[in-house]
Amino acid sequence: MTLGSSRAGALGPRPAAPGAHPGSGPRGGPAVGRRTLMQGAGALAALGGLGALSGCAGTAARAADDIAFWHLLSGPDGVTMGEMLDGYMATDGAPTVTQTVLAWGAPYYTKLAMASAGGRAPDLAIMHAARVPGYAPGGLLDEWDLDLFGEFGVAKEDFPELIWEKMVVDGKLTAIALDSHPFVLYYNTDIAEAAGVLGSDGLLLPTDNPEDFRELALELGAKAPSGYGLSWGYLGDGSNQWRMFSTYYSQLGGTIDLPIGGKMEYQEEIVIQAIEWILSLIDGEVGNPGHDGGTAISEFATGGSGAFYGGVWESGSYRNEGVPFDMTMVPGVFGEPVAYADSHAFVLPHQMTPDEDRRRNVHAAVAYLLKNSITWAGAGHIPAYSPVIEDPAYADLVPQSHYADAVDHLVYDPPAWFTGSGSDFHTYFGNDMQNVWARRTDPLEGWNAFVARINALLLKPTPM
Repeated sequence: MTLGSSRAGALGPRPAAPGAHPGSGPRGGPAVGRRTLMQGAGALAALGGLGALSGCAGTAARAADDIAFWHLLSGPDGVTMGEMLDGYMATDGAPTVTQTVLAWGAPYYTKLAMASAGGRAPDLAIMHAARVPGYAPGGLLDEWDLDLFGEFGVAKEDFPELIWEKMVVDGKLTAIALDSHPFVLYYNTDIAEAAGVLGSDGLLLPTDNPEDFRELALELGAKAPSGYGLSWGYLGDGSNQWRMFSTYYSQLGGTIDLPIGGKMEYQEEIVIQAIEWILSLIDGEVGNPGHDGGTAISEFATGGSGAFYGGVWESGSYRNEGVPFDMTMVPGVFGEPVAYADSHAFVLPHQMTPDEDRRRNVHAAVAYLLKNSITWAGAGHIPAYSPVIEDPAYADLVPQSHYADAVDHLVYDPPAWFTGSGSDFHTYFGNDMQNVWARRTDPLEGWNAFVARINALLLKPTPM
């Protein structure tokens, strides 16, 4: 099956995948326009191999001005990426970029690894930055040429420190981040105004301790039709459970190390403190104790609750639905306002004999996308290319500019071959912790079951 370029016809919506976000396997939103989209591991497996994919054609079989680009961006993100690529291809002398869009999560990463190992890799691909440490050491990714990027006006200094650190693995520049997409707090501005919790600037009043935050949430709930100040969905969604836990565990100063061949290292006292705090937010008074992702989103989208914990990628849907909302970084009630995050990053899947001219064209294309990523910011993501954020035009983006400082407070998954967005790490966390949030299991019992699974993975060699 051959997949078309970005100029293919639009498709209809598709259902959500647990733990996914609308830009990468969404709940609901419109599917990718102007390209043909292949969905699902079953359809991919039916091919019986990778040779039929347009992105897998041997590099020698294509001209240097034809770039094969794989990614997992669908919904509004997919449409936006198509528009940005159309803009690039309209520039003088730009090559054609042929997109292949694969299903979010394990199907995508498995196919990308197989393509790199089998000598049929695309010229360019998107990965979540937290997944890169599991791929780069196995030789599945090639290194970017920073000197070549310099010719196109892109330098190390153009990226925030926390993001740059995720782009370098074992001293090699193996990823170029397009964005960061952190866990944030949405709030209904009408409900917040009625509750008297907006400042003179029209923004949510700051809180820097758990007592004040809980009081603010209760005030929101008193004016919300549902009676709840906060919405957070966790049932059946290991990734969203992990995002919430990672945010507050990190605010409390907790760290996690995953030494291959060893055992997971963490601070048990802080683990319990973070779990108990989250339970206090879904106690039936502050927030609903039994939401899944869809019901939490629906509660906020229909104006039922005062605030919502979620990823920045939901902003486009809420805007389209006419919700009166604004956004802020998750308040730092235990210290710095750090929060879980990941990044969409460009990578060079390994090729045995890459075409030099095509590699140069790929660097030029990525530089263009970075410099024009204010368009990408429209979907809620924070551009990783700092000059875009520093441009006065970005300050005019609302609510995007209200949480832009999150780039200095990002917390990525601890590096390991099994962590990152859509990974087993998130799935196992949800499997073992869901009963904790539902108050059917003791916090430490659920956590210890999760740790046991991770320790078993640490004893296994990386499959990459």
